[in-house]
Amino acid sequence: MFSLAFVPRLWKRLSCSLRGIGTAWRSEEPFRLEILLFIVLGPASFIVGDTAVEIAILWFSIVFVLVTELFNTGVEYAIDRIGKEWNVISRDAKDICSAAVLVSLINLVTIWCIVLFF
Repeated sequence: MFSLAFVPRLWKRLSCSLRGIGTAWRSEEPFRLEILLFIVLGPASFIVGDTAVEIAILWFSIVFVLVTELFNTGVEYAIDRIGKEWNVISRDAKDICSAAVLVSLINLVTIWCIVLFF
């Protein structure tokens, strides 16, 4: 028999996720800029993309930037929780996560250029 017992757990998980997005929005200017990018490029993907596949790829490239920024923010928070004192390992971990965001932005620009110009 089908049960709806999972709904409260699902609701709690959703509220935690939304709280995380809110925290990133309030504390991270790059995340706010990337949301602005999403607001602009999301609708533009329907104009630029010729096929459903192109539109989906354009959307994925935008969302991928947001996801990597959220991971970057989470790792930075965790490292700062461990300690604010300077440490080469902490610096390297933050730099690696920052590099992931950079790669996702390069990916976005590359995909959009391919769809726009080829």
